[in-house]
Order: sequence, then C-alpha cells, then structure tokens
Amino acid sequence: MSSGEEGGSGRKAAPPRLETGVPRLDFITKGGLLQGASYALLGPPGSGKTVLAHQIAFWHVKHGGKALYVTLLTESHARMLANLEAMSFFDATVIPEKLHYLSGYRQLETEGLKGLLELLRRAARAHQATLLILDGMDAAKEFARGDLTYKRFLQELQTFVSIIGCTTLLLSPHYSGDLPPETTAVDGVFELSLWLSGPRAVRELVAMKFRGSDSLLGKHELEISDRGIIVHPRTEVQFSNPTEQTEEPRVRMAFGIPRLDESLHGGLLSGSTTLLLGAPGTGKTLLGLRFLLEGARQGQPGVYFGFYETSQRLIEKAEGVGMSDLKRFVDEGLIEIQWQPPLEHNLDALAERLLERIQERKVKRLRLFVDSVAGFRSASVYPERMSRFFSALSHQLRMLDVTTVYSDETALFSPGVDSPQPDAAAYVENVILLRYVELRSQLYRLLSIMKMRESQYDSGIREFSITDKGITVADTFESAEAVLTGHAVLRGAPAKSPSSKPPMGAKAAAKKSSRKPKRKATRSTGRRRS
Repeated sequence: MSSGEEGGSGRKAAPPRLETGVPRLDFITKGGLLQGASYALLGPPGSGKTVLAHQIAFWHVKHGGKALYVTLLTESHARMLANLEAMSFFDATVIPEKLHYLSGYRQLETEGLKGLLELLRRAARAHQATLLILDGMDAAKEFARGDLTYKRFLQELQTFVSIIGCTTLLLSPHYSGDLPPETTAVDGVFELSLWLSGPRAVRELVAMKFRGSDSLLGKHELEISDRGIIVHPRTEVQFSNPTEQTEEPRVRMAFGIPRLDESLHGGLLSGSTTLLLGAPGTGKTLLGLRFLLEGARQGQPGVYFGFYETSQRLIEKAEGVGMSDLKRFVDEGLIEIQWQPPLEHNLDALAERLLERIQERKVKRLRLFVDSVAGFRSASVYPERMSRFFSALSHQLRMLDVTTVYSDETALFSPGVDSPQPDAAAYVENVILLRYVELRSQLYRLLSIMKMRESQYDSGIREFSITDKGITVADTFESAEAVLTGHAVLRGAPAKSPSSKPPMGAKAAAKKSSRKPKRKATRSTGRRRS
C-alpha cells in the first residue's frame, strides 16, 4: 500500500494510493488506484477479469492490507482457486486470515440487493477489509427491479466503502454495445477485451474512466502467463516524455571498413539512428555485425537484437566472412545476442524487453543492431502505429546514448527504391542503401549513403563485396549508369586515378566489353553498305 505525498507550499496532499502490483498497470494509472474509491472491471469471459482481481488482492495482502472476495456466482471457491494455483502470485498461506472468501449468491437470491448490501457491510467490518472485490455484478443486476434500484444499491455501497477507506472492485461481463449502469456510479472503469487478429488472439485493456487522477488513455495490450497479467502500455505514450538524457560528447562510431568509414567522414555519430535498407542477401546482417564487432574491438559494448538468427548461427555466419573474433566478444559479454524466438510477439513487450536490458547493463557508448524492423512490424496488430512506435523507441534509445542501426528489406529486384516504411525518414538520421545491380549477366552489390542528417558524407555509389576474408567497399562504381533504377548501362572502363584502383568487378566487366563490341560493329557496318 502506498500513501499520498505532501505537495508544495499551498498545495493539497496527493490522495493516498493502493498499488496493484500488476506490471505497468500502476504506470497507466499514474500511481495506482485511489484508496476508498470504487472501480468497475468489465470484459467478456476469458479476458482476464478474475485473474486481474486476484493478482491485485494477493499483492495487497502481502503488503499489509486485508481483502474480502465476494462471489455472486455459482462456481465454488475451491474450483476458482484451483485455476489460480499455477500463478506465481498465488499464496495459500494468506487464506483466509488476510484474504477471505465469501459467497453472496444465496443472500442475494433470498433477500435481494438490500440483503446483499447488509452482508457486505457486516463482512467488511468483521474482516477489517481494505480491499473489497465483488465478482459477478451481472447477477446482482438481475435481482434489481430496474436500473434506478441497481444504481441506488451501488451508491449506498460506494458511500459505505468510502467511509471505511475500502477500495472496491466490481467485476462484470461486458461484450459490446451500451456500458452497464455501474460505469456511471463508480470512480473508474477498466475495460478488458479479447478479440482475434487473424489467427492471433489479442487481449487489451482500456482505462475508460479514472476520477481524481490522470491516466494513460487508449488501448494497451496485455498478456496472461504463469506470472499473471502483464500490461504493455503503448510505447509511444509510455516513452513520450523521456527523463534520461546523456551528457556525453558525441563521437564517431566506425564500421571498421576503410572506404565506408571515409564516406561517413569517420563513422556514424554516437546516439544516432541508422537504417540499413536493402534486398535480401545484400549483406545487411553482416554489415550490422561488423558495426558491433568494430565497437567491441574498441572496448564499446554492443547488443544484437534479432528475430531470425540464433546465437550459434550468427557466430558461424561471422566466422565464414573473416569475423572469427565475434565469438570471443560474445563469450566475454561485450557483445550480447538477444534472439527473439519465432513466436507471437507483442510489439510493446519487445520494446520494453530491449530497453530494460539496456538500462540493466548501465554501460556507456552502447552500440545496438536491430535485425530487423520486419520483426517488430509482424508483431503489430495496428500497422498504422509503426511510425509513432519507432519514433518513440528511437528517441528513447537516443536519450540513453545508444547508437542504433536498424535493418529493413526492400524488394529483391525492383526498378526503384521503395522503403517498407516510407516515413522512416522521420525517426532515423542516416540511411544506407545496399542493392543488387545486374551488369553483363553478373550481379554486383552496391552501397550508397542516402542520408546523414547531422554530418557531411560522400554520396558516391560504391561496390560492396563479401568474401571469406571479410567485407570490403571499393571506389565509386563509375562504369554503371542509372544504378538506382536497376538498369545499368555499360559506359566503358572507369577512368584510373593515381590514388585509386579500378573498383572490384568493374575490371572484369571492362574486359568483356572490349571484345564483344568489335563483332557487333562489323555486322552493323556490313548492313549499312548493303
């Protein structure tokens, strides 16, 4: 239980709060339920009302309170508790001294709402309850002669519990349409929902009403596990006002690839967000790993947060391209691989998991590679949220002085460059494009820096090669025209300069072009003469 705090000079003390113990529910309510207030928990069967009420009750009694759980249902208490025994919050030792169960169905059936109200008054006083839970309010409504009688019952109950300082939860099924009458009489309303998004079941919570305090409005996903209910507030409201801000001077974060780092004028700025955009197989994952590896070689910690590659697969892939020391840094803990198994993920839970782990490590100059944005996108049941979600996530990472690199996929072959997230430019400072180009029946990888918001950069297109010896970036690929359209036209061998060598791949292409045009020219000349 928590108590109110004294405000500043001339301000009234904040009302005392009752903490729920439900992860992040108190964050939504800005501190917990108000002591002595009444709240309606609405939702269809299976949405989690009973679990939520019990989770609050067990937390409350473990922290000095006493709870009275009154059922108006025909289900026995033994059966209800049997369904809760697997939950980690369940503790049989607090029953019945601190958490007392009482059935009010028989009293309701024989004496109506008046008899039920008298039963609640006696029981609450006898057990010195500071938390009252009334489960099955739909049964109470059936015994009322009308909405007016039902509202009068609720008003009298609310008056009584507020006098003794007892917080009350009223559980009622709710499907759709008009809200039940108790929503107008109580101090707060929490609506739980259960619906299908394709084959996926989605549970959500909405704080529809919360008198006496501010709260986070809108829908928030929740999950039920052996830990009970966990609420995941929307990331864009959970981190809308970040309080942490780095005061470290910004430095350059290199990839350790000379030509690329030259193009970036030394590397990415610390605390920035970069998007590696490219078709499948262009080398986004390897380039992201190279970024983490170069940081580890300089003593900077790194995190790989991915959806498709296990730790072992990543290490094997890195060893195949000359990055054999990745395993050593992973074993030492300097680079941490966080693999998300291919399950049904919750979008906001992923962001919480990532941010909480970064804060737990308490390190500076952290490098983060997220592989890829598509993993977050597939976890969202509201695609229209993605821009606001990534904007909030990226801003929070920036405040923690994390240098973030995201990867995202374009189409395998396309005449243009279409980003899966067109408004990504709003939340990233830098964009690096990796692309396949066909030239003389051979595929080449090309790399270009499309954007660097806070720094100068070289916008030239460069050949990007991956071999068993490592990753290399060559000079500007001058032998191709209209590279970004995917229709390269050979112009001849690139001009040599004293300070550079011909780009990789261009030399071979130039040799081919020196042979074939002669045969074509002879045939063409002969046709003109005839």
